[in-house]
Amino acid sequence: MREYKVVVLGSGGVGKSALTVQFVTGTFIEKYDPTIEDFYRKEIEQFASMRDLYIKNGQGFILVYSLVNQQSFQDIKPMRDQIIRVKRYEKVPVILVGNKVDLESEREVSSSEGQALAEEWGCPFMETSAKSKTMVDELFAEIVRQMDYAAQPDRDDPCCSSCNIQ
Repeated sequence: MREYKVVVLGSGGVGKSALTVQFVTGTFIEKYDPTIEDFYRKEIEQFASMRDLYIKNGQGFILVYSLVNQQSFQDIKPMRDQIIRVKRYEKVPVILVGNKVDLESEREVSSSEGQALAEEWGCPFMETSAKSKTMVDELFAEIVRQMDYAAQPDRDDPCCSSCNIQ
């Protein structure tokens, strides 16, 4: 069975762990218990090489913001820049995710803002809810599709098109 290395990035409290746990176990974590990276945020920001290492080893990236927190949407942009810098490649499998769609009445980031940013980046965009399990399975299925597609030889590459593979 093929192993996929997916890196989930976003500000603290946007639902990175909740989305992952919901996908893997089918349960929602009600109580917020910061994971080590969130808990040691200051140290990790100082040693950015730690995040660089996750990015270097990752094959696909889920960039999560909370749609009830405009600042978390702003925070996501330098994270994508970091992925491109570390990977040295624009076409890295990335999905932009607005999480907490179950809190529609508290929304601070419109769907159109998320969609516009995803179009600018040339990546898929989804709105999810770890709590109600909205689009969670679809999210992880899509990042796997993106990684599989990225692993295919580039049909526009003159080297590949001139090869006579049988």
